[in-house]
Amino acid sequence: MARRKRAEEGHENHERWLVSYADFITLLFAFFVVMYALSSVNEGKYRILSDSMVSAFRNVPVNSAGQLALIVPTPAPVTKPSLTSKTQEAVKQKQRESMRSIAKDILEVMAPLVAQGKVRVLETSRGVTIEINDSILFSPGQALIQPPLARAMEAVAEVLVGTDFPITIEGHTDDVPISNTQFPSNWELSAVRATTVLRLFAAAGIAAPRLTAIGYADTRPVEPNALADGRARNRRVSILIDSAIPEKGTEVDLQGQGESAAVAVDPAPAEAPVPPAPPAPPASTAAPRQLPAR
Repeated sequence: MARRKRAEEGHENHERWLVSYADFITLLFAFFVVMYALSSVNEGKYRILSDSMVSAFRNVPVNSAGQLALIVPTPAPVTKPSLTSKTQEAVKQKQRESMRSIAKDILEVMAPLVAQGKVRVLETSRGVTIEINDSILFSPGQALIQPPLARAMEAVAEVLVGTDFPITIEGHTDDVPISNTQFPSNWELSAVRATTVLRLFAAAGIAAPRLTAIGYADTRPVEPNALADGRARNRRVSILIDSAIPEKGTEVDLQGQGESAAVAVDPAPAEAPVPPAPPAPPASTAAPRQLPAR
């Protein structure tokens, strides 16, 4: 028994390396299987993901086939100015020159009053505006032009009678209320004063269709009415020689379409005062004419 045990213990197994080799091969096989699984990607899903990211970051549309849609920008057409726009610009330029000439002529005939600060001549893109303080035109609460100013207003009418521009005469008051049998409120007072100047211009030869009279009462002050100076500044008559060219518009119907001639009036722009001209000698020594009261 002792000899047999010694013989069995003396026998050595030389194939145990196969076990380690088999384990190594198994691990190596598993490694390559994992590597292959990671390298195999679903091409369809990958393309969809890639196209979505490109579309999100570059704002490029993607078509239904999963391909990027290439957008070629269309060059904007170059428009050349039409003859109509050139003609209108030439007309506007001519009217601006006419307005400048009218402003100079009015400054000459109203030079003494401009020097006293009673009259202002303003040149705007709409035309020429003459602002006259009502203290030299009318007595307080009255609408008859005072004799000393009648001749000056006739001289202004003589300058305007040779033109064909529309003329708007605006009457303005301060916020002090008035109430009598002749003028129940400042609305009637401002409107009658504007109409009085209109009648003088019409009598001087200016065509009636060119004339418009508007009474604004105290709704459009140029200075605060809190102080006496501001109220005196607000009591005025404004004469607007309008050079705006009416433009044709498009009438909008219920469907938002339709064509019809309409007149568009430009908004009143900011006013720029015209520098006063040197005082001119009196136009005539004859006694001024006074309009009859009505």
